[in-house]
Amino acid sequence: MQVPASLRRQGFIADQPPAASQRSFPDGADFRIEIPSVEGPRMLEAVLAEADRYDVTINRVAQGGGGLLLEESELRDMAQMGADAGLEISLFTGPRAGHDTGVTTRTADGRGHAHSVRGMRQLSYAVADILRATEAGIRGFLVADIGLLTILVEMQREGELPEETVWKISTYLSGYNPASLRVLEGMGAGTINIPSDISLGELFEMRSAVSLPIDLYLETPDDGGRIMRGHEIADFVTVGAPLYAKFGLSNAPGLYPSGRQVLDIGVASAREKVRRAAIALEWMRRDRPDAVQSKPHANGLGVPVPS
Repeated sequence: MQVPASLRRQGFIADQPPAASQRSFPDGADFRIEIPSVEGPRMLEAVLAEADRYDVTINRVAQGGGGLLLEESELRDMAQMGADAGLEISLFTGPRAGHDTGVTTRTADGRGHAHSVRGMRQLSYAVADILRATEAGIRGFLVADIGLLTILVEMQREGELPEETVWKISTYLSGYNPASLRVLEGMGAGTINIPSDISLGELFEMRSAVSLPIDLYLETPDDGGRIMRGHEIADFVTVGAPLYAKFGLSNAPGLYPSGRQVLDIGVASAREKVRRAAIALEWMRRDRPDAVQSKPHANGLGVPVPS
């Protein structure tokens, strides 16, 4: 099918072979490494220990359970570790509709709304959750609700939230086309997850539409399709830069909602995710040795500011 002229006039491209991106992170780097589902201080310690062992730089860790499930002392501990290592810590914002008393999100039709913020009561708690974590020094947050994003960006504009805070669009609010990414970028998103099963051609179309960093799972948990594409990292970075290469873990037990009941599993999973990243970086050195990764404390990272 020929792309309508109206889409071309609005700056969207298609029917072209993937080409190398001409964009980069603020520090000039092509890519950064992210380890997701790092649910608390013990798991973060495991990530940092394995990173030292493999001599791998981790630029960001993300936490999916939400700051609501962490004690204030745990938030402060994670903030301090993140600041010392020069990496961003991104906490999922809670609560969410799937944790509430409503039954819609537990149905087949409503499951896709489980990570939205439900009503003014949840919206108020979500803002309070971010304020609480910010007080502990956290400067990165995962957002899965468009309305919440607009409120947070306005709070940041008014000085109620730190200017350096990074709003990372969750995979549960993934943009499936270039127009969706452009809307989220215009709303103030800092980085955005895209579907992990994307083709290089689709990634090229998305990168051509926006300048913000793209977050892409190169390995997903089983509930994300059990995708394993770490060996393709050079191709994805070439086309998608600036790109966060994310390493989930296939064939592993689920962690959400996290807590001490899954701590040992979480620690073991965190270590293996770093190993997966290290293997992918071996492929990067073989296929594109000139690719540049951001160093710790790089410009644009939401590195914590411990209180």
